[in-house]
Amino acid sequence: MEIILKQDVNHVGYKDEIVTVKDGYANNYLLPQGLAIMATPSAKKVLAENIRQKARKEEKIREESMAFAEKISALNNIRIVTKAGENGKIYGSVNSIQLAEAIKAQQDMDIDRKKIFIKGDAIKELGKYKALVNVYKDIKAEFEFDVVAE
Repeated sequence: MEIILKQDVNHVGYKDEIVTVKDGYANNYLLPQGLAIMATPSAKKVLAENIRQKARKEEKIREESMAFAEKISALNNIRIVTKAGENGKIYGSVNSIQLAEAIKAQQDMDIDRKKIFIKGDAIKELGKYKALVNVYKDIKAEFEFDVVAE
């Protein structure tokens, strides 16, 4: 029996896939649980249209994300001012929260701190560092920033 999955089902398939399963499995489990619907010709047409619309939305989101990633890559002169000792060691460390706040204050760009990954270990010294921002799925942007003493 051909069915259209409404959700991901282990060992069967993924959402919006048309799969063939045994009649008993479809009638006794997938259909009553609301995990699938019958793959009638009209349901297949609706599925095709939904997939087309999702593709358009996905493309628009990707274009916007690419533009945002270019803006992030063009960031320069991001400075994080922190207290440091005479030998260049920082009191504490610099993390993604401070970096997100510095970007907001200096460039007026909102970047979620959870999407910022500072390369290397924790920053405990003054200097130049790189950070990676996960903008969208496989779209990433990299930029440099400075950690300077007060």
